[in-house]
Amino acid sequence: MPIKNTLNLFSKFKFIFSSKLRNIYLKSSLYNKKISNLDNLSLVYKPNPNIFDCLVKYKKQKQNISNYQTKNIWSLENKKFEEVKFLHNFYWLYSIDLKSSTKVTHSIIENWINNNKDYNSRSWEIDLLSKRVISWISNSKLTYDDGEDGYKEKFNFLVRKQVNHLKNEINRSNSFDDKLIGCAAVILAGLAYQDKVFLIFGFGLLKKIISFSLDDDGFPKSRSFRQLIFYLKYLVLIRELLKESQKEIPDYLDEAIYYLGQSYNLFFQNSHKSLLFNGNHETNNEEFDKYLKTNGYKFKFQNNEISGYIFIKNHKNSLIMDLGTPPHKKYSQNYQSGVLSFELTHLDKKIITNSGYYQRKKHQLNSISRSTASHSTLVLDNNSITKFKRDNIGKDFCEGNFKVFDKKYIFEKNKWCIEASHDGYQRIYGVIHNRKIEYLCNEFILIGRDTLLKKSNFKETNFEVRFHLMPGAKVTKTIDNKNILIDIENTGWKFSCLNYNIDVETGLYFGKKNKYIENQNIFISGTTISDIQKISWKFEKI
Repeated sequence: MPIKNTLNLFSKFKFIFSSKLRNIYLKSSLYNKKISNLDNLSLVYKPNPNIFDCLVKYKKQKQNISNYQTKNIWSLENKKFEEVKFLHNFYWLYSIDLKSSTKVTHSIIENWINNNKDYNSRSWEIDLLSKRVISWISNSKLTYDDGEDGYKEKFNFLVRKQVNHLKNEINRSNSFDDKLIGCAAVILAGLAYQDKVFLIFGFGLLKKIISFSLDDDGFPKSRSFRQLIFYLKYLVLIRELLKESQKEIPDYLDEAIYYLGQSYNLFFQNSHKSLLFNGNHETNNEEFDKYLKTNGYKFKFQNNEISGYIFIKNHKNSLIMDLGTPPHKKYSQNYQSGVLSFELTHLDKKIITNSGYYQRKKHQLNSISRSTASHSTLVLDNNSITKFKRDNIGKDFCEGNFKVFDKKYIFEKNKWCIEASHDGYQRIYGVIHNRKIEYLCNEFILIGRDTLLKKSNFKETNFEVRFHLMPGAKVTKTIDNKNILIDIENTGWKFSCLNYNIDVETGLYFGKKNKYIENQNIFISGTTISDIQKISWKFEKI
């Protein structure tokens, strides 16, 4: 252990030292000269702003550009990261009234260029820089047209200088999301300036991203629903840009969109509830669905299993269960430890949910939301199945792994059944967890059984089987302590469990992005025994 700790300290020191050395180089005149070595190219291709509707949530009330015309707007001093991010990515341009003065817009951008024309670790961070390039080019009616020659020369130079920086630094990023945004910015700049060097680099990077970050099913290796939507949006955006600019669309791009689209259709289209697994929170995809329809994208998925998820639905009910193992640690930054957890929806009302994901990494609620206890599944000794470890740059990733096996599912008209086992608790507690869920579609009854199979290293401990409810659900425990009554938006359900204690407690729901709300949890509690242990429970509509 001392040797391991010493190696970890050395690794951390090496990372900090190399990062500081790299930052000194990026701020040097040598590097500035390197990325400033550019030909004089002008903006040629100006994309239709509607192509970017898949990325941007427009505000109904448009703003006047003059609101951003202040002398100190670009000062980085005393500004919080969120404020810097909002201002310097220029996505607020999408909310500007097109009747606004182009002269004022040009003045604001020129002011930014004068203050930020050279590398700065805050305003030139990959995510900010990429979005800024996309916003400047896509809003060319405001940012470029009718500009004076001197302004246009500055604009063209700074766009391409930033893209040169992207080319140099993007492969160093540990974030596949940042890589994809940067890739879209490089390809857009290549199309806009008819720059073959940018296009060759952009397409090469795009192919690598698709190859390295999608699994054999074409699903993100992170197993994240939020990343599924993110990838589909950016890949569709790139395809639409290529189509409008009459460039050849690579087969690997069409293939990736096809498989991502199938997954999107299965999990999100025709569904009004977000699935709260592995980094996801509530999202509204209606505008994106309209975008896909307008641009002729039609997806259909015939199967019910993909990337470790089983999802079954009909016109009244849906049931999803996570039967997947943790992703590799480099894809696990948003993974949540919820194996064999499930969610049940009836008539677009979530009956059983997971708690969701608190996105702010440095907040303790992020760790809480990633725990097994934040999911509708079994917990032993209040410990998570998956352990998380923090790396040198402060990001948590999965440490260790487990197997999920004996997977079975039945999808019939009147009966659904999902069953699987995992060995995540075997090493410490000597327990294999098997879960079987049956849903009787006509009777609206969910029957569950959690079985604990003991191994030679069995260790007695306490257990809880937890079921999370949506905020606003009302619960009442009956006098005989054998049933719990649930009222969800005037829909009544009854929960029961034989031979074990049942109770209700207040918890936290993280389904709203970066917010938490109190909710109610039903839980079964007890102590593990050395024999096969079956914990049977039931939800039924009343």
